[in-house]
Amino acid sequence: QVQLVESGGNFVQSGGSLTLSCAASGFMFSIYAMRWYRQAPGQPREFVAEISDYGKTNYAEPVKGRFTISRGNDKNTVYLQMNNLKPGDTGNYYCWSLVATREHWGQGTLVSVSS
Repeated sequence: QVQLVESGGNFVQSGGSLTLSCAASGFMFSIYAMRWYRQAPGQPREFVAEISDYGKTNYAEPVKGRFTISRGNDKNTVYLQMNNLKPGDTGNYYCWSLVATREHWGQGTLVSVSS
C-alpha cells in the first residue's frame, strides 16, 4: 500500500536551515506530483510546496525564496530544503500525494523555530 514517511524535523533558531525528507513506497513515485503541507498548533493545515512529475515547482507565498522542493526519483524521495527559517514556520510538516484518485498523507515531522 502507499506509504509516505517524513523525517528531518528538528528544533532550530530563527535564521537556521533544515532539510525534510519524505520516503515514498507502494506506488510508481516518478509519475506523481508530490506536495508538502504544514500545520501550526491550532491552525488549519496549509499548502507549502509542490513538485510535478517532471519537476515543475510551485510555492506558497510565505515560503517563496526561502524553501526549495526537489525530488530524487532514484530514491523515491521528495525533499524540502528550508532556509532562513522564521518562528512562523513552526509546525508539523506533512508529505502528500494523490494516487489512484485517493489522497495519501504521511505522519508528519515537527519543525520548531525559536526566535
